[in-house]
Amino acid sequence: MKMIVAASVLALSATLTAPAEAAVPVTALPAPTGPHPVGKADLHLIDAGRPDPWVDGRVRELMVSIWYPAHKGGGKPAPYVTPQESELIIRGVPQLKDVPAGTLAKTTTHARADAPAVKRKGGWPLVVLSPGMSLPRATMTSLAEEFASRGYLVAGIEHTYESVATTFPDGRTVTFEAGKAGQTAETGEKVARVRAADTEFVLDRLERDKRWNRLIDERNIAMVGHSAGGQSAAQLLPVSARIKAAVNLDGTYHPRTPAKPLDKPFMMIGNPRHQPRAGAADGSWDSFWPHVTGDRKRWLTVTGAEHMSFVDYAVLQPQLGLPKVALDGERALAITRAYVTAFLDLHLKGERQPLLDRPSADFPEVRFW
Repeated sequence: MKMIVAASVLALSATLTAPAEAAVPVTALPAPTGPHPVGKADLHLIDAGRPDPWVDGRVRELMVSIWYPAHKGGGKPAPYVTPQESELIIRGVPQLKDVPAGTLAKTTTHARADAPAVKRKGGWPLVVLSPGMSLPRATMTSLAEEFASRGYLVAGIEHTYESVATTFPDGRTVTFEAGKAGQTAETGEKVARVRAADTEFVLDRLERDKRWNRLIDERNIAMVGHSAGGQSAAQLLPVSARIKAAVNLDGTYHPRTPAKPLDKPFMMIGNPRHQPRAGAADGSWDSFWPHVTGDRKRWLTVTGAEHMSFVDYAVLQPQLGLPKVALDGERALAITRAYVTAFLDLHLKGERQPLLDRPSADFPEVRFW
């Protein structure tokens, strides 16, 4: 059975060949293209009333990164991951044994830590990000910085024990536990339930936080997820009163039908294995699609894309010396940024987006279904 999870960092090692050179790599993300400078803050949230679903004897605690439109100047460059997280990610791939363990912690980002936020009457539309299984929230930084630069407040959730590594402010770093015994459809369904609870909890906390609630337009909230995060966004959208629209980036559905018909704005973008009638490659999209009702839905695939083409690893893997895929990483991220931003602008800001109406000569890789 095809897994819902993102190809974990550990699983990548089974298919990637060794780097050609031993030179110390330099890792950097593409700059955002919007008019706003970007700030970033990290929150440690504790849900004291909810036991952690993956480990015994602990309550649920989450790390959340907030990206936002910021004033120019002020703040140091925001780190990509912690040194501990970098080490666990890199040491999980045997082909990267010669890469310094702290390399990813030095990745160039384009946000400033705790830079002063730009206030806007009525607040900024909010985008919630949910990463793939085993992947840290940092892997969606390129999208987060792009959205923030274009006038969104972005909340990236680290789903604890569903990431290869999560560092808390007290210095603890916890590792992957979810579904360790095996990734099954039942695990996938549990992941969707856990992430729904995580997301609603984060929204509750942001609404009560004086620093953030005045910056958020609570009437316009969307969720964008990759892999397990994408299918979780799709499952949560029809049952959440607060989430107005959602995007699934290359996530397989477990279960294959939503709890109720999905009649809100929804878009799914995937690699060619997710195209209609793909057979054994992934039939879950075919099964899910009839339950997406109304005329505000879109199903797109990107020629040459792979599972990691929609997140930062599209550019970081070749920078680390791992093989490139058919679709160049920067091109892949440019496509994802363009189409997801257009979707958000249409449904959260009410701005018409011809890019979503038909195939574009600017993006010939994108197919509409």
